[in-house]
Amino acid sequence: MAPTYVDPSLPSSCARAATAAEARYRIQRPVAPARAPRIIALDDGAVEIVRRTAMLQWSNARFYACRSSDGTPELRGIEGRPATLADELASADVVVMIATDDGGADCAHAIGKACWQRSIMTAGLVVSDDDAADRAVAALRPHARVLLPGADESDVVELLTALRA
Repeated sequence: MAPTYVDPSLPSSCARAATAAEARYRIQRPVAPARAPRIIALDDGAVEIVRRTAMLQWSNARFYACRSSDGTPELRGIEGRPATLADELASADVVVMIATDDGGADCAHAIGKACWQRSIMTAGLVVSDDDAADRAVAALRPHARVLLPGADESDVVELLTALRA
């Protein structure tokens, strides 16, 4: 088979795509909006991490703390306003649970179950490196499709940035 000759004086496909004639084929509407993540702190240590993370600039992320009283999870916005899990999941496409210990196991179970029923992606980050981390991983593992043990606080920001939060 003979090699194909390409005339170097002809514009490349990239150069042709940049012409006004080709611009009419481009999609003219803005890029789809960012994801709608819900970031939920599962214990006291995680609340502080989520509070600091919430102070950064995010386009569509919402931040919460979950507490369990008598096995019933109670969701509150990071600023303290009450929220219901069902309402918050209605517009969510991913839920990120942050833990530093296993104190939020009941919350992780309730959140994981609700997300599973709605086919919402779940991620868990364990921001700890001591014995509490092992317990936190064990508490989150059944309820997070993606689990990042041994994370640090900067990993929370990087994950949310990757999600276009």
